[in-house]
Amino acid sequence: MRIAAIDLGDARTGVALSDLMGMVAGETFVIEEPDREELCRKIAKILVEKGVSRVAVGHPVNMDGTKGKKAEEAKAFAEMLAAETNLPVDLWDERRTTVEAHQILFNAGKNAKKRKKTVDAVAATLILEGYLAFLARKGGSLS
Repeated sequence: MRIAAIDLGDARTGVALSDLMGMVAGETFVIEEPDREELCRKIAKILVEKGVSRVAVGHPVNMDGTKGKKAEEAKAFAEMLAAETNLPVDLWDERRTTVEAHQILFNAGKNAKKRKKTVDAVAATLILEGYLAFLARKGGSLS
């Protein structure tokens, strides 16, 4: 059961895929596509090719729990992706993942320019790791 996580960005979107058992994060990459419909088509194609069975889309909720414009955009994208793929697509609270991703890359010695190119993939990996841990605790189900 391969699982994917998506860190939706304005110009770059990070995607992380689990291993075939759905236990650990494996492949990560960034898609540079600002058009949401085209991005959805590109991601849907990858999900089919990779045999993904479930998706988590990062949901950027504000620190106080409120939902702003970015959270609504993520929700709309998750709904579009679910309609395009017929896969279960869940919103996953991604508070602080981008900050943590920058810190991880900084600690690894990546300069600001290199961090900018990969931070979305690292953030998607953090979303995926949290989501996988949650699914493991729940026995693989959100119910």
